[in-house]
Amino acid sequence: MNNTRKHQKSIEMENQTKIDRISNLPWDVLDIILVHLPLREAARTSVLSSKWRYKWTGLSQFVFDDKCIHSSMVDKAARWMEIMKIINKVQSSHSGPIEKFKLAAYCCPNQSDFDQWIAFLTKKGIKELIIQDFSFIKRFKLPSCVFCCPKLSCLELFGCIFKLPAFFKGFDCLKSLKLSQVFIVSDTLESLICNCPALERLTLLNIDHLAFVRIHNPNLKYLKLDSKFEDICFGYNPLLVSVDIRMIPMYGWTIPWRPEQGKVCNLIRVLGSFGGINRLCLYGQFLEFLANEDVPQRLPTMLNCLSALEIREVETLDEVHKPVMDFVISQCLYDFYLNQLKVVNIRGIVGTRTELEFIKLLLAHSPMLESMTIVKYSGERILESVLLQLERASEHVKFISLTL
Repeated sequence: MNNTRKHQKSIEMENQTKIDRISNLPWDVLDIILVHLPLREAARTSVLSSKWRYKWTGLSQFVFDDKCIHSSMVDKAARWMEIMKIINKVQSSHSGPIEKFKLAAYCCPNQSDFDQWIAFLTKKGIKELIIQDFSFIKRFKLPSCVFCCPKLSCLELFGCIFKLPAFFKGFDCLKSLKLSQVFIVSDTLESLICNCPALERLTLLNIDHLAFVRIHNPNLKYLKLDSKFEDICFGYNPLLVSVDIRMIPMYGWTIPWRPEQGKVCNLIRVLGSFGGINRLCLYGQFLEFLANEDVPQRLPTMLNCLSALEIREVETLDEVHKPVMDFVISQCLYDFYLNQLKVVNIRGIVGTRTELEFIKLLLAHSPMLESMTIVKYSGERILESVLLQLERASEHVKFISLTL
């Protein structure tokens, strides 16, 4: 009897070890595991057993990057064909939702194939649609079905022609929008921004035909603009906390003036809208834009929340930035203090009087300042001993002075 029981127990233990515990996990758990693998590795699970043959095609996220394609394949069209083999398998057997699609592979998509795949995704309840750097001969047309995605929360587009269809009512759930090397006219961009009530993060890089930029969104918190444009206007953006602007003038290096704006200077129109901002990064050409026209005695709104300031790629012409410098001095004469400023990064200076006066004023009127990084483009770096001799509102400033 004892031997029989031992034999039965041995059989039970043997059967227990044969159970495929992973295959029997709920699909939502398997999906979480597989989406953390590179797509190529997830597809390789098809060889495990007949039960696993098509599991990878039912994933909720698909990231097509260079890891999906063999490194020896360099032809852009051929690389896209490899991606299409995967897409065709997914389209033929996928039955659930697809929440994320990302294309970040060096390839040359076929417009017809691409349109069909995007249309497939829009029917799957897509939430994150990310199209990053790829090779294109001409900009592709963004399929109108993209604007029929009520759950879309993240949209990143590269190299497309962006036009709003007549039926577009807005992206109610969109929180993050990034456009890079996209063709979009000013009015279309303004309408898009205004019709995304949940938008928190906006990034615009190298936009084509963007003459005038108007930013108006009550929920917007983060803005990065690095592109050619003529002018910029800020509407009602009460939650805006971080702004990063690099301006590339559309017509050479001349900053145009819009006569319809009357005598209101750019400094007032722009900085006067940043009452709650805590991080500000400006580049030299945009400083020139701010200095256009007469500067005021004071800003209508103080930058009392500013905690991080970065000035980059400053030009060498003192007369260009003198109006802004004079304005900063006038603020200090009115006991203007940057009470929350903790970090300052100044990159690309050459040691002009205007630049040094600006550094002095920041040190003298920033009582909470913790660090200041100064990078010169040429010549000797500014010695820390020299900086320590300047008047400082904060005794705890750490200086990092470098030269390129």
